[in-house]
Amino acid sequence: MAELGGQGGGVVADPRGVLRQGRAFLDFFWDIAKPEQEVRLAATENLLRHLKEGRKDDELKYTLKRLVEGLGATREAARPGFSLALAQVLQAFEEIPMCSVLEQIKEKHNLEKVKKKLVRNAAFGNFFGVVALFQSGRLIKDRKALLESIQLLQQLAHHQAHLRDLPRKTLIDIMSEVPEAVFEEVLFGILQSDLASAFTSPDNLHLLLVGIQKFPSVLKPKNLKKLFGSPTVVNEKNIPRLVELLQSAAKSEKKDKKLPSVVFDLLQVSLKEGAFELFWKEGVEDGLLKEKSGPVSYMCYRLLGSALPLLSLDQLQMVLKGKVMQQYGEHVVTTQLPDRFKFAPEMEGYIDEFLNSCDDLERQLAVIIGFSTLTNQGYPVLSSSSRVVRHLQPVALQKYVDWLKDMFLRPDFDCCLDFSSNRQKQNQENVNIPQHKIARLRKWIIHRLANIIESPVKKEESLVMDISRFCFFHAFFETKKKTSQICEANVLPSDPLDEEAHSVAENYFFGLLQTLNTLTVLGDTAKAAALREKHIHGVTADGKLWIFLIVEYANKLLSSEHVKAVKPFTKGQRDAWERTLQSVKNLQKKENKSDSAKVIAFQQLLLLMAIHLFKNQSETMDILSDLLNCTEKAFSKEPKKKKTDNAEPGWVEVMVEILLSLLAQPSLLVRRISKSVFVRICPNLTKRGLQLILDVLDPYQEQNEESAVVVMEESEKKIKSALDTDEEGSEDSSDEGDTEEENDSEDEEKNEEVDDDFRTQLMNVLQAGNALGGDESDEELDDEAMMALDKNISALFAEQQKRIQAKKDEKDRMRKEKILRRDFKIKVLDLIEAFLTKQSENPLVFDVIEPLLRVIEQCMSSDSDKQEIDFLQKTANIFKNSLCRTKQYCKRVDALKEDLHAFVERLVKKACKHTDSSVALYYFSASLYLLKVLRGNTSDKSSTPPTPLPEKQSNTIPQACQLLSTGCLDMERVTVIYQQALTQFLTKRNSALTSSMFHDLFRRFPIMCKPLVDTLVKSITAGARQHQQAQACLLLQKVLLLRELKLFVTEEEWEELIRESISQVTESLKMVGKRIVKADKEKVAKSLELLNILLKIVTEQKLHVKLTELDKVLVALNQPEGIGNSARLDSLYWNVMRWLNYTKPKKEKTANKPAQEAEPLKRKKKGFLPETKKRKNRKKGIEENGVAPVASEDGEPAAPEEQLLGTETPKQKKGLVPGSSKHKNQNRGVRENGVPVAGSGEEAVNGGDAVADKKKKKKKNMNRKRKGDAGNEAEQVPAAKKTKGSVSQETQQKQGKTNQQKQGKAKKKRKEKKTPVPQE
Repeated sequence: MAELGGQGGGVVADPRGVLRQGRAFLDFFWDIAKPEQEVRLAATENLLRHLKEGRKDDELKYTLKRLVEGLGATREAARPGFSLALAQVLQAFEEIPMCSVLEQIKEKHNLEKVKKKLVRNAAFGNFFGVVALFQSGRLIKDRKALLESIQLLQQLAHHQAHLRDLPRKTLIDIMSEVPEAVFEEVLFGILQSDLASAFTSPDNLHLLLVGIQKFPSVLKPKNLKKLFGSPTVVNEKNIPRLVELLQSAAKSEKKDKKLPSVVFDLLQVSLKEGAFELFWKEGVEDGLLKEKSGPVSYMCYRLLGSALPLLSLDQLQMVLKGKVMQQYGEHVVTTQLPDRFKFAPEMEGYIDEFLNSCDDLERQLAVIIGFSTLTNQGYPVLSSSSRVVRHLQPVALQKYVDWLKDMFLRPDFDCCLDFSSNRQKQNQENVNIPQHKIARLRKWIIHRLANIIESPVKKEESLVMDISRFCFFHAFFETKKKTSQICEANVLPSDPLDEEAHSVAENYFFGLLQTLNTLTVLGDTAKAAALREKHIHGVTADGKLWIFLIVEYANKLLSSEHVKAVKPFTKGQRDAWERTLQSVKNLQKKENKSDSAKVIAFQQLLLLMAIHLFKNQSETMDILSDLLNCTEKAFSKEPKKKKTDNAEPGWVEVMVEILLSLLAQPSLLVRRISKSVFVRICPNLTKRGLQLILDVLDPYQEQNEESAVVVMEESEKKIKSALDTDEEGSEDSSDEGDTEEENDSEDEEKNEEVDDDFRTQLMNVLQAGNALGGDESDEELDDEAMMALDKNISALFAEQQKRIQAKKDEKDRMRKEKILRRDFKIKVLDLIEAFLTKQSENPLVFDVIEPLLRVIEQCMSSDSDKQEIDFLQKTANIFKNSLCRTKQYCKRVDALKEDLHAFVERLVKKACKHTDSSVALYYFSASLYLLKVLRGNTSDKSSTPPTPLPEKQSNTIPQACQLLSTGCLDMERVTVIYQQALTQFLTKRNSALTSSMFHDLFRRFPIMCKPLVDTLVKSITAGARQHQQAQACLLLQKVLLLRELKLFVTEEEWEELIRESISQVTESLKMVGKRIVKADKEKVAKSLELLNILLKIVTEQKLHVKLTELDKVLVALNQPEGIGNSARLDSLYWNVMRWLNYTKPKKEKTANKPAQEAEPLKRKKKGFLPETKKRKNRKKGIEENGVAPVASEDGEPAAPEEQLLGTETPKQKKGLVPGSSKHKNQNRGVRENGVPVAGSGEEAVNGGDAVADKKKKKKKNMNRKRKGDAGNEAEQVPAAKKTKGSVSQETQQKQGKTNQQKQGKAKKKRKEKKTPVPQE
């Protein structure tokens, strides 16, 4: 408040009157200074609303005073908040003169009068004041205020240490908003010195460039010549100085990673002056690029990207073939390492923005072709999967595709800006080899064409088909003679395609097929829109499959004499081709008559295999012939007759084998189509067909998968060889990988143990050459003998090295084969999941359970590499979600009832025998799934009807009849199975079963509660250990809480169950000793929880159960040795005692007051442990007062916690001393439970005498060492004190004062409440 009445008080007539109006008005200014932007904005709005509603002059004047003062606040967040608020106030109240506010700002933040340490705040106060005037929108209208503000900004520009370039930028912003007349009349005069010195700093140059663009009639060439001697900014004379300024600007903006504004304005001025070519070649390429620094290079790249929308077609072509483009390409190639800054994504953003905003087709085409022709040894720098093509207009896209096709056929490197990196220049093998460049360019083009179909660009069906035909033709065909009948054969390649080029095109074509299979319907017709709404993919607007159109095109090529296949067909292969086409046509006729999805799935598979004839003819022929036979049988009118024929496999089994072999292929399209076909044939799947799939997952039958693995391995090798990139980064990484492998192999060679056979052979060679020294021969070997010996030894080591390498190769082959097999099994799991999802009601589902369990069990005990973990997780998810948790299950199990009961018994026994509980859980869950199936089925034979429900129960519990129904369950047999499992769980010490398994059983099948509840009740006392007894209490508690249980028992049985449960719990608690050990705590806790439920039932339902014995046991449990000070047990105990009409006694706090008042008198020295707290003195006081430590019942001295309160050390109280944690909280039950014990008054007397005695002997015992203390304690304290250990006096003195006070208060409270144990 004193601040408000100080400086500037003359502005407000009556500041006290403003302040008396309340805190709400002043709180606005506090909120404006807060760091949260939302709070500042809300406070500004509220302040404006308050001022507009009040219209009081004194409030407005006070507001201006506070806002002007806040402009120079110390907190950074407060300054812009006050500046914005001042701007809003000036904008809302136009009657406030701008000049008076500016004068007030200058007066408050006077740079000349302010102290040196407040210069920074004053500079910011002036700056934010001008910013507020400018943001109000009124500064430009007031010429005098504008002139003074510009002069103030010029003055602030000298304070660069604090404000940096903020005044110059604000000056430029103001100038860009000023009208031309105001600039000429007001500002031009005072800015002449700044404009004349434009070439001294980037800020002054920026000011000039903005003025030239904004006020061309004022800053015309004549005036420019007067200012700095030349009519233009960009000329040969000024280029060197401009380059220096731009370099300075680049280095100042390097942290922001953006193009400096002065550079972009200079680009625009050069275009305006017609000197862009001079600026680009002399200033950028020959000036800026010569300095090999990152910020300058990145500024040139950003300038290139920003210039694209401003340049004409000729200028674009000049820029895109210049040195900046080449250096950008070198940057992209050489920054492949992950930790290097990559500019390529930013440049792609510039291209994307240009293509999106440009409507000129020629300029669009020039830019996309310009970046496509920036090549590194033939391979374009622009990514072949770049998404920028999505903005191309249809005509430009068509021209770009035509250009790509033409470059593929007739590569023209004269139009390319080709370069080589330094590493490539050193490696002279591939430099300047035309074939190498052509191969790299064609590889990029074919991928670029395939990716255009995948990109979300607006395209026509004709363009998609054009690209597909082109890729297919050059993958599998060659032109013998030009013909106009086939577009792709109309032009001969200038350089014929070699085998590698065909292989690359082949692989990218199959990727294109995958894209076509998932392609949405193209076109704007109503039919196309209807197909899109149905989410139909892979077809044209008229409903034809894309793959079918390609097969038709392939058939046309096979019939033409002007082209030839790269791999010509034999007569048998051509017959299979013709047969496939005929089969597809037959299926198309049936498409509307039968299941269309099944027909389309078979069509896709047939067409895909037909196209694969061009790739792997020998392998595809066998699959195709079997597939054709299966298709004919699948769609024949009498398919069921084959099911009874066991002599040869049915068409379903053959189809499954085909699909399994196709799953081994690396093609995603093949696997997807195979899965879709499998889904369609699932209803026809037989047990033999399912067994073929399950055999793949069997860990003991991996030898059956060798053929599939070989197919997969070969195809993967082909893909890797075709898709191996030749880019710089990949070469570097491969080199590094080779060196790492060499190092690994060297290490392995060093660690390789020498076997005995090799040692024996080496000894023989040395003995044969007399190289081993001995007593018999002292002669040295001659040169010939030495050479012969060396030759033999080298041959021996070479042979040994070959054996070692052969072992490594075999080991590596086995490892790769294992990876391939595991990957194949993961793919086969997709078929299992599809079968379980689509055919959940099929009886064959039961055959899947054990194979999946074997896989889970085997994976749990095998290696834990990532692939194995993925395989295990996928199998477990399928087992849980697609099998056990499915809501649909088989409804026809009457014939399988006996087998399913045996299956349940087998699963439960395996769960019991298992040692791993996680695996046992899956076996137990499978048994519960079978129980669900058996209970959900109704037996055809006569079965005992469910007992009728009483009317009350049938009304209160919904679906009660369904709960009582057993379906096909043999209750006696199932009860025995689970009773044995439950007994084992509760009597065996180490069982893999868990309580959650049985809780799941009781919750899902309440009908199992009644037969098993007796076992639970008996196990409360008969359990193997305390843990099993606690689990029995827990399970019984869960069972009693199930409301369905009362459906299966009568009222007498229910009362007897409660009575027996209480009796068992009572006996269990009797077994607990007077001192509850750690092992008993869990059992006692669960017993008390169960008792709480039982007593609640007895009380609420008014059952006739005697609780006398229980009452005695519980009261006896509430002893110092019983519950102790366990908060959880204490809470559970009193929850139970509440049902027996006992109340928990309240703590008395009045007894602590005298001790607390006397406590400050005892502590006279601060910072030292009081004498009353020193252990030895306490003991002396105890001995002198005649209070000896009390012995326990078994004759041994009591533990420290059982002695007088206050005799334990601080570390014992915290549980840090060994032996002190076991019984440290035993007396809490006595204190809190309110059981009266005699002798409390005597303790207080003894304690007071002990304190007086200890004070007298303070000096004598201060500096005793630990040994001496121990000796004294041995004389004064019984022998039990030695065994418990002690803490030295020095350690006690290190405890802080706060801890001493807290411990002292806690001890005194215990002295008041706790009763000492009576002495014998």
